[in-house]
Amino acid sequence: MKIAVVTGASAGIGRELVLAADREEFFDEIWVVARRAERLEELKTKCRNPVRPLLLDLAEETELEKYRALLEAEKPEIALLVNAAGCGVFGPFAEKDLQKQLHSAKLNALALTAMCHLSLPYMKRGGRIVNMGSNSAWQPVPWQAVYGASKSYVLSFSRAIGRELRPQGIHVMCVCPGWIKTEFQQHAQHDEYIRYVDRWYGPEEVAAQAMKDLRKKKTVSILGHPVRRQVRLVKLLPVKLVMDIWCRQQGIE
Repeated sequence: MKIAVVTGASAGIGRELVLAADREEFFDEIWVVARRAERLEELKTKCRNPVRPLLLDLAEETELEKYRALLEAEKPEIALLVNAAGCGVFGPFAEKDLQKQLHSAKLNALALTAMCHLSLPYMKRGGRIVNMGSNSAWQPVPWQAVYGASKSYVLSFSRAIGRELRPQGIHVMCVCPGWIKTEFQQHAQHDEYIRYVDRWYGPEEVAAQAMKDLRKKKTVSILGHPVRRQVRLVKLLPVKLVMDIWCRQQGIE
């Protein structure tokens, strides 16, 4: 049984990546992972491939064990793994709830790591892994300290395992979008701290670019020339200056 596995599938970029993968390829099943049952059930009516909802909170180790057990029982071939589950807390690190910030770090970085490790024994030559990073991965981001750091981890991790897996014919790509209009932005409670946005993109645009770049076997997918220019500039400027510019843009002292 050849399958795709997509986490964070109930909304935003994750949902759009489910739909993009469904249009792109035929699978025996697409396993869609999230916590909201009704959102996952809805995908059954949107996809041509059979969809299997998996209600899992990937920040919890017990839930990851359920995924491990399912793989051991069914022994599928995972042709595509998309790790799109994520969350963030925006605001001063010292003032924000610790448990919410730990949950963000676990979901963005540790759960993604676990999903890759658990899935790889079921992947063959030609298999692909897509990990959701962020434009925040390229620099430290004050007032998004945990979120930015977790996405830097995702970028570094994706590049490293991509090199390790190259001889096995398994390709790894990290998606690093800029500002995206999704429910994530609302849950991150960003309005008080994010005052400047150069341009908004839609989640469907990110998904389309990601699938295009995946076909080209790129290791990083970045949507939009302005974002690409920004990434190149960030690599050249001193880190302190980059953070100062960010803070001035947001009106933060």
